[in-house]
Amino acid sequence: MPKRYSIEDRERELITALYPALRRIAAVAGSVDIEPDDLVQEALVRTLRKGSISDLDDPLAYLRTAIVNLASNQRRSLGRKRKAVARLSTEESWTPSYPAEIEAILDLPPKHRAILYLVEVEDVPYAEAADQLGMTAVAARAIASRARKKARLALEVSGG
Repeated sequence: MPKRYSIEDRERELITALYPALRRIAAVAGSVDIEPDDLVQEALVRTLRKGSISDLDDPLAYLRTAIVNLASNQRRSLGRKRKAVARLSTEESWTPSYPAEIEAILDLPPKHRAILYLVEVEDVPYAEAADQLGMTAVAARAIASRARKKARLALEVSGG
């Protein structure tokens, strides 16, 4: 007799299978101040509140888009908090320092980092990366081009 899977078992297996890819995109799209696992968990929780993940046409694409959007929201929120703390702070505070190449990439918006990651690291075609992040392939190519140009310019300016 074949093993019967409950909906919960199927959801658990699907999440387990997708988790490594989701964590990688979260690590790339998220700020260094945000744990990738937190982004993945928040995206999963928000998605599960709406319904079953296995009912989605392309769960990986949907969750990647959710993670990039959450990273963008959290980046804006952290930026506001940093500015407020800086205004309130009278003493010099410590800020992390990274090599110029990393700084140039971290300065890019989450969607730009996500496109570069998917295309350059995961070797995903532009059309597929664009589809996963909710944009056209032309827009993905343009964003990747601008992101590369901005990173190169930042490296030239910093002397890296």
